[in-house]
Formats: sequence, structure tokens, C-alpha cells
Amino acid sequence: MQEEIIPPLPQEDSLALSFFNTLASGRNCSAQTLRAYRQALADFRSFKPNLSWKVATADDFCSYLLELMKRKSSRATIRLRFAALRSFFNYLTEQQHLSSNVLKQVSLPKLEKSLPHFLTLPQVTELLEHPTKKEKTKQATVWMGARDTAILELFYSSGLRLSELIGLNIGDLDLQEETVRVVGKGSRERIVPVGSLAIKAIEKYRHLAKVNQGPLFINKSRNRLSATAIWQMLKKYLREAGLPASLSPHTLRHSFATHLLDRGADLRSVQSLLGHASLTTTQIYTHVTTERLKQAYQEAHPRA
Repeated sequence: MQEEIIPPLPQEDSLALSFFNTLASGRNCSAQTLRAYRQALADFRSFKPNLSWKVATADDFCSYLLELMKRKSSRATIRLRFAALRSFFNYLTEQQHLSSNVLKQVSLPKLEKSLPHFLTLPQVTELLEHPTKKEKTKQATVWMGARDTAILELFYSSGLRLSELIGLNIGDLDLQEETVRVVGKGSRERIVPVGSLAIKAIEKYRHLAKVNQGPLFINKSRNRLSATAIWQMLKKYLREAGLPASLSPHTLRHSFATHLLDRGADLRSVQSLLGHASLTTTQIYTHVTTERLKQAYQEAHPRA
């Protein structure tokens, strides 16, 4: 996964810098959110380099919207950019730098309804077992293969986000209770069950790698494993298992939720397990299961 290069904001842009400082210190925003907001402001700045925030009009932002559409930016990207800009202008209004938020006058394209990609149970099984099949005789390679298995098992077992998984420390894992303490979006904590197969995989990895304190998942240098390293690791196993390399770590989270609902889990429980603030976010998985039921009906019913 290549990191997007973010143009630096002008040094004299004290309003934007103050906004980012407030987000980082007072609103507990994640590094990923801060990065997305910074990208949004910097991109608008590159479009209107000489425009002061204080005199920007709704027409300026409509022009920017048209520019994004000309670039063929996805609706999700457009809405993310404008969410950041609206948040910034709300801040400027609260701080009385502006009398009102002009972005409230800008209408955005509706988000496309897309169903999340997920793996079938046989595909998940093939993916989770693949690192073990590739273990070598060298001890370093053995513990790294065990680590990869533990990561994939935990992703699927507990439905974690990538940021949540890489942030785990040894102390967050309770092997006796078979749970893990997760810090999710907005610094919200939750306790998530961990399946027995994932527990065994983690214990094996910790034993081989001699990981007893600090970060749960480490690299060769025994530092915390990065998000990029996990993306690269997953893509390697996807290719070797004959699965689409375009899938992401989030696919295992989608598979976790879809398989739970397929087997009768209630929506509220899945919402809690995923750490969704709103039930609406979780409801997209009911569309996935409904589509699968329709497909099964069409294929099996004699008068479908």
C-alpha cells in the first residue's frame, strides 16, 4: 500500500494549524483522520492557492467540487474531502473567525451504495492456513510464519480494524478469559472475544518469537509491526492462495461480520463486536446476507 504524498500547508496558514492542534489534543482524532483532514485542506489549497479561508465563498467550493468530479474522484473521496472542510469551517465559525459556514450551501453527490467484499468460509480457511504451509526450517522464518497466522486468525476471529490490531500490546490480551481489549475510533474501548484457534495461534507465535511485553505483533527488528507490512503480508498470502490480491485487511473484518449474521447472530451484538457507534453502519451487512439468500433462492427454487 503506497502512502499518498500530502502537499504541505503554507507556514502562514495559522488557522489550519490551530484546527489540527485542536483535533489532535482536544478531540482525540486518530492519526488516520488527521491525515485525511490534512490532505483535504492541502488539496483545496492547491486548487485555490491564493484564496484566504476568511473570504472563501460557496461558489469557490462548488468549483472545487466540479474539479474533483473532472478528476473522476469517487463519491466517497469527495464526501470525505468535504467532511474535512466542513469540520474546519465549523471550527472557524466556533472561533468567531467567520460569521457562518458557507459549506452548508454546497450540495454533495450521494454516496454510492456498495456492498462490502467478503470471503467464503472455504476461502477464509485456505487463507488462514497458508502461512503454516510456508514455514521453513529457520527459526526466524518459523516465528514470522506463526506471527502471520496469528494476525490473520485474530483479524477473522475478532473482526478488528487494521489500526486496532497494530496498536495491540501484550497487556491487552487476556488468554484466560479469551478476550482482547481494543481501542477503536474516537478512543472508544471495547472488549472483544477471541476464538480458541486464534488464541492457540497467538500462543504459538509468542512462544517462538519470545514476545512477553510491549507490542503484540513485531517485525524482524522487534519493533511494532506497521500497517504497510501487514498489507504486504496479506497480499502475498492472497496471491499464493489463489485469491484476489486486491482484497484488503478489512475484508477479513467484513467476512467476520457477514459470517456471524449468516449463522444467526443478532445485529446489536455484531454492532458491539465491530465497535460501530451507529447501528446504521452495521446494517450494510444485512444487505449482504439478503443478497446471498436471494441468490440461493434463484438458484434452487423451481419457479424462481
